[in-house]
Amino acid sequence: MSTASHLQPCDCRGHPPDRQPITIALAKGALLADAIRCLQQVGIDFSRFLDPANRLLRIESPTQLKGQRYAALLVRNQDVPVYVEYGQAQLGIVGYDVLRERYAGREAGVAHLLDLKFGYCRMVVALPQDSPYTSAAQLPPYARVASKFVRCAREYFDRLDLPVELISLAGSVELAPLTGMADAIVDLVATGRTLRENGLVERDCLFESTARLIAHPTSYRVNQQPIGELVAQIRERWLGSLAVSQL
Repeated sequence: MSTASHLQPCDCRGHPPDRQPITIALAKGALLADAIRCLQQVGIDFSRFLDPANRLLRIESPTQLKGQRYAALLVRNQDVPVYVEYGQAQLGIVGYDVLRERYAGREAGVAHLLDLKFGYCRMVVALPQDSPYTSAAQLPPYARVASKFVRCAREYFDRLDLPVELISLAGSVELAPLTGMADAIVDLVATGRTLRENGLVERDCLFESTARLIAHPTSYRVNQQPIGELVAQIRERWLGSLAVSQL
């Protein structure tokens, strides 16, 4: 009878395999550089993603944290919680706005571990400067509201008990009031400059958003020790350094 099922798998040199890497989903775009700096602070290096010549979407850190290997996936911002929820990544770094939009009105499919304190922005209702209304609550019933974040917008206007017609757009929502297609927009802003340049005024804030460290709930329980160590190191080295810099 074969004993293969009782043997520990080995690599090509006959050694037991290394511990499997924990995979972190990272978002392309505005959050990427700070996410990489945060992880570098704790000894995990995904800086290869910042190389303009890089075409790889999955890399492994050449360094380890307490003997644990880490890999990263480079995905679209909105896809980070999807990869984590379905278990292709055990961890992810993503904006709170993305989490609110994906899980509006239902239970979150990921565990929220840390607020990483970077990537600050806010979800707002903005109206044209010449609008007769000065807040979202003053909009008439069935006013048209354009947004890339229709679930967040729906949740907000439902709380106001104000029925509106939501228009889903993929980009440049500022054009909707300029062309007369919408009376207001719900959008994510950082400085508000784009709003001002297009004749819009921020009137209401739905919520503030920063980058968050999230985890697959089952993976977090299975890998509690290495993930717990990572969280502790981020608290001490990354968040600790931010707190010191603000003194």
